[in-house]
Amino acid sequence: MQTNQAHLNHADIIERIRALKQELGKQLIILTHHYQRKEIVELGDFVGDSFELSRKAAADRDCRYIVFCGVHFMAESAAILAQPGQVVQIPNMEAGCWMAAMAESEAVKSAWEKIESIAGEDSTIPVVYMNSDAELKSFCGNRGGIVCTSSNATNAVRWAFGQKEKILFFPDRHLGRNVGHDLGIAPEEMVVWSPDKAMGGNDPDALRRARIILWDGYCLVHTRFTVDQIEKMRTEFPEARIVVHPECTREVVAQADACGSTSYIVKYVREAPKGSTIVIGTEINLIHRLAFEYPDKKVLDLHSSLCPNMFKINLANLLQTLENIGEMNVVGVSEQTKAGAKLALDRMLALA
Repeated sequence: MQTNQAHLNHADIIERIRALKQELGKQLIILTHHYQRKEIVELGDFVGDSFELSRKAAADRDCRYIVFCGVHFMAESAAILAQPGQVVQIPNMEAGCWMAAMAESEAVKSAWEKIESIAGEDSTIPVVYMNSDAELKSFCGNRGGIVCTSSNATNAVRWAFGQKEKILFFPDRHLGRNVGHDLGIAPEEMVVWSPDKAMGGNDPDALRRARIILWDGYCLVHTRFTVDQIEKMRTEFPEARIVVHPECTREVVAQADACGSTSYIVKYVREAPKGSTIVIGTEINLIHRLAFEYPDKKVLDLHSSLCPNMFKINLANLLQTLENIGEMNVVGVSEQTKAGAKLALDRMLALA
């Protein structure tokens, strides 16, 4: 029976969600990403970054329903890794990802063919960031490639270099460049492929020399952070440590004290000594939650940067999903797409 939410306040909705969770018991698991609102995280059964949530989805063999409070590509990955008979739902189907939309399947396939025609067949391996749709993960898996997240991208790229001499990394050029830097790849050995330009905006010799070809995509949340903001915070808080996400530009990462995935940032704050001042460059909901959870530390945002797609998940549509469990906003992936995508995801999970 559905609730008339028009007459409910937040406390009433939370109470109803908790009642439905108790009623469904072990049949239900709610997965929440670190960037979700505090009240959503508190109602979840597990919170993590995209890698941790994928691993959790793959490991849970008992539940019947997985409700994913994140963005659509994450729910797709859960559907790919889910057991037969498990149903994956997302409270709002419109919770997409700008970055994922920057790499369209046909454009990537066209780029792949051109790169192989210049660099040679069997010279290149694809590495696809988790922030991509299922079809691109399948493309990657069927060509011997691997999925990565911000928490394991360095290991994934290192693995990929053990397979082939050249990598096509998509869709986030900043994450790819930061990983390449950490692995000692020279700047001139990394080129950007712009899909709207002939040969991606590169000459054939540059593509032959390149060890990493970076797709021209980026995260709007993390490219809002600047070196000027870092310098301003260092002036105001000279004692502060600054930690940023690897989707930030290379210039921002170079000026920060530390860089890592959302789970790395959570650990960084948790393990910092009492009285520390920590300035964070990532999505604002996580920063607000960390400031709340660690009142003995001064946790500040480098700049207030909200992901509007993560923010599309709210108490009202979570309740509506639970009231229509197994039926509403079911995330489906075709068996053909799932097979290839699972190859790439399983290679990632095997690195852990």
